[in-house]
Amino acid sequence: MSRLEMRAIEKGFSGVPILRKVDLTVEGGEVHALLGENGAGKSTLMKTLTGIYRADSGEILLDGVPQNFHSILDSRKAGINIIHQELNLFSNLSIEENLLIGYEQPFRTAVGWIRSRKLREQTRELLQLVGLSRSPETPVSELGIGERQLVEIAKALQSDVRFLIMDEPTAALTDQETRRLFQMIDDLKRRGVGIIYISHRLEELFAIADRVTVLRDGMTVGTYCMREVEEDVLVERMVGRSVENRYPRSESQPGDVILELDHIQTRRLHKPISLTVRTGEIVGIGGMMGAGRTEVARAIAGIDRLLGGTMRLKGQSVQFRSPREALEHGVALVTEDRKDDGLILPFAVRLNLALPTLAERQRLGFVEQQRERAFAEEWIRRLSIRVQDADQPVVNLSGGNQQKVVFAKWLAQDPQLLVLDEPTRGVDVGAKHDIYQLMNEMKARGKGILMISSDLPELLGMSDRVYVMRDGAVVGQLMGSNMDQEVFMALVARSQEVES
Repeated sequence: MSRLEMRAIEKGFSGVPILRKVDLTVEGGEVHALLGENGAGKSTLMKTLTGIYRADSGEILLDGVPQNFHSILDSRKAGINIIHQELNLFSNLSIEENLLIGYEQPFRTAVGWIRSRKLREQTRELLQLVGLSRSPETPVSELGIGERQLVEIAKALQSDVRFLIMDEPTAALTDQETRRLFQMIDDLKRRGVGIIYISHRLEELFAIADRVTVLRDGMTVGTYCMREVEEDVLVERMVGRSVENRYPRSESQPGDVILELDHIQTRRLHKPISLTVRTGEIVGIGGMMGAGRTEVARAIAGIDRLLGGTMRLKGQSVQFRSPREALEHGVALVTEDRKDDGLILPFAVRLNLALPTLAERQRLGFVEQQRERAFAEEWIRRLSIRVQDADQPVVNLSGGNQQKVVFAKWLAQDPQLLVLDEPTRGVDVGAKHDIYQLMNEMKARGKGILMISSDLPELLGMSDRVYVMRDGAVVGQLMGSNMDQEVFMALVARSQEVES
């Protein structure tokens, strides 16, 4: 079996140390989890391993031989590949064209043409392997975020891999897709492939990982056998403190209906959808990928125009023509794709936080910089966003900290209804707990929250009620004693509508 070693790795940016003598050893044929808070250095360590970054000091060894990767192509040739947390697909190209990029050589003819038939056949095989029922010719722009994640996985599997890095691979996948991924991981293990698995979902790590290395503040805390370590111990090692009650749902007495969807339809929602959200409650929406969950959020936020049915806000019929109009009525949406829809990546954290309420800090047409900075620093503190300072570009933050910036900028609007689409995707245990507490605070203040999540324990743990969707329709509602994973999966698996 192969062995991959990273010894005393150090890496910093602009004089700020990110990795401090980090050690990591991964054996072929094992799943080795890498655990740590957002900003602990996990992604930086993996980018150093794959040649995206050059380490300031330390060494990388493959089967005892020192390696010197200058690019991701070098690491790929050595048999090391990575599935990034942030998806790297070209939306204007098809699935097969995306799979071709960087892997052109096996498909070239002697004169340089691409063997289209061979490419299409291999793409079909890879899509079948990852469980994605799409044509190879489908434009990536037509895929949901979860489907794009499966394309990324397919792309990584087409090379001769000895060690595969998976950075939050299930963040946008539902339970069925996750089980399919775990089957693929078992197959890769049997072939002797070593898996470096990064995830904030601890239940996943206990299900598939053999060992785990914990990072905190850019340093190795320790490596543990998953069969011999307790979950609470890992959380404490990771965050430096104990975290009580992973899903701290607060009790409340729901008030009046704030949102009512009455048989609404859009060009993306072909079946009529009806649901309600009351003040002082968290309502969840769950279902398989492609069930229509995000399409409901888009309709509420004014991204997609209603073609039928009625939407009422506080009893008044409304039809928003844009997210800005929705926000003016007190409806805010945290989108699932922070990279494309939630942030202006080159802009500073301060500017991303302040943009939606820019007019509130203007005087005679000029922005009051001191007030803007104070505003940004307050939200950085409240959500424990790890930044060098408020002027740091968002693109330089970890994925989880980027997500917290998105969350903060909409919380700052003090909306009456907050629609959350995968609000904790790529967020660590400690930061999730902070977000849950903020949700509880909003709930206690009489706000309404509609939460879409592929994380079933989160969905059932934080919601007061859960609507279950399948094939574009609501097929049931869970509440009280029915808030159970088995009941949820039974509803998802049925083909007919069920009333609970």
